[in-house]
Amino acid sequence: MSSRIINRNIIELSEQRNKMIISGWGKETLDNSVVESITYLSDGLKIKGYLAYPQNNENNIKYPCIIWNRGGVGENGVIDEFTARGMFGQMAAWGYTVFASMYRGAAGSEGREDFGGEDVNDILNLIPLADELTCADKNIWGMEGWSRGGMMTLLALTRSDNFKCAVLSGAISNLKQYVDSGSKTGAMLREALGADEFNQLLESRSVINFVEKLPRKTKMLIIHGSADETVSPFQSIELSKKLLSLKMHHRLVILEEGNHFLTRHRREVDAMRKAWYKKYLV
Repeated sequence: MSSRIINRNIIELSEQRNKMIISGWGKETLDNSVVESITYLSDGLKIKGYLAYPQNNENNIKYPCIIWNRGGVGENGVIDEFTARGMFGQMAAWGYTVFASMYRGAAGSEGREDFGGEDVNDILNLIPLADELTCADKNIWGMEGWSRGGMMTLLALTRSDNFKCAVLSGAISNLKQYVDSGSKTGAMLREALGADEFNQLLESRSVINFVEKLPRKTKMLIIHGSADETVSPFQSIELSKKLLSLKMHHRLVILEEGNHFLTRHRREVDAMRKAWYKKYLV
């Protein structure tokens, strides 16, 4: 079998930056995880991303897999190596194998930005990478996405029932409403995606229009800040209402005065995420 991972390098930081990792994510993140920058193949394109897994796996334990989906457009929102070492290292230290794509058209990846189009393949094409890792339990999968990454997670879930659970934070469930609300992203999207049939394209990527396509077995944790000025919390509320009408398993948490990045609620959010994975990724 030919490898889909065509390049991988362990992230090594300076002593000063390691101290910052400890300050931001805890000593266990630095001590108990390995994070790599990778290049992998997706639809024949070379895509940049990250891989993380627990440190010192002497007993050859297989760890459940989580795909983490970033937000932003193009280079805006790309995860750098320092942030990857912290975020993905933290999740790996919890006991998971973590995969993250920077998507086509960004961070040196081949292809063009597609914001919920063919770049959803860049997420699903992470799944076969688990075949190449002895530490990955390829039978147990979760997914997480923030902002645009939440939209990417929802779109990926409509195409795969492979995921036991998902975590969404500040997710865009209605791309049309998000663009119409006056977001600066709208102009960037029109430039990136083209103007032809733009509204129809936005509707086709708004999962709120086809919630019934989401897999019933995927348990969803939906988190949103009540003071989010980037993506309206009503997007998550309306998504929850649709899920309720379909009797689909989920939890909605609206955090008081939380901004788009839930800056003031970080420890609380981390605890919820960790507990959700512990409950359902078994």
